[in-house]
Amino acid sequence: MDDEGASRSSGVARATRPGRLTRLLFNAYNTEHAVYGIVLVTTLVAVGWHFDTDGEVLLFIVGTVWVFWLTHVYAAVVASRNSVEGRAVPIGQAIGAAAGHSIGMLLAMLLPSVALATATFGWVDEYVAYYIALWIGVLTLAVIGWVNSERNHGTWPMRLLSTLITTAFGLAVIWLSALVH
Repeated sequence: MDDEGASRSSGVARATRPGRLTRLLFNAYNTEHAVYGIVLVTTLVAVGWHFDTDGEVLLFIVGTVWVFWLTHVYAAVVASRNSVEGRAVPIGQAIGAAAGHSIGMLLAMLLPSVALATATFGWVDEYVAYYIALWIGVLTLAVIGWVNSERNHGTWPMRLLSTLITTAFGLAVIWLSALVH
């Protein structure tokens, strides 16, 4: 391949990387574990306001999500040690599969944690950071509703309806979760 062809080829590869990364991230966010994580984190932000500092709320959220994530990995490993053929799945393989499958739960806390960290460092007022963290969860659910409808070739009104329904149910579940905490 000549130099021009090589540079053109690497240029194409570079151009598709951000799109591929966006798809990978969205696919990780578009799992039951990630949606559960979004609801969990948003609920924790909503109920965490009674802590003394935003740093404590941030630690509360990170610690709680890690514990829930480890619980999901543990449950998946314990429940899935048998393969389809009836043989035992190696423990390392089972842990890797469970951790990879539920990684969306950890991703769900990243953006709200960054928002809360801005208050912890004094860059943003704590209540502004709380509201940003809360709305990140709600907007993430809305985006998931829109993109899922788009993937199913929904018309523009159906995409909007899917977004509204996903957001409304998400808010309802967050509100119910906050009530029981």
